[in-house]
Amino acid sequence: MAGIRQKDTSAERLVRKILSSLGLSFRVRNRDLPGSPDVANRSRAWAVFVHGCFWHRHAACPRSSTPKRNRAFWEEKFRQNVARDRRAQAALRKAGYRVVIVWECEVLRKPERVATRLERRLLKAT
Repeated sequence: MAGIRQKDTSAERLVRKILSSLGLSFRVRNRDLPGSPDVANRSRAWAVFVHGCFWHRHAACPRSSTPKRNRAFWEEKFRQNVARDRRAQAALRKAGYRVVIVWECEVLRKPERVATRLERRLLKAT
């Protein structure tokens, strides 16, 4: 598990490329915002999380399997991850941010669909 990237993953880089192509400005180091969104624009009040399917439990995705060894530990770990994600998203929404979740598998498989959704959620709402 130590070899798994935590930041600057291929999915995150692709989302940043899509956002740039839409002409959106953003910051990537957002440790001061709830949940540390992968990409955010404070002046326009939006945040994008690029969730890995395994760690954030993308429903019905083959990438979100649960390890067989120490299953109870992993199930609790994943439950806490999902609860933490919900709290962070709620805190951002309460602060007036629009929050968009992009799943790793969807951006790697269908980037054009992600681009359309990001454009609709971030550009047309401004």
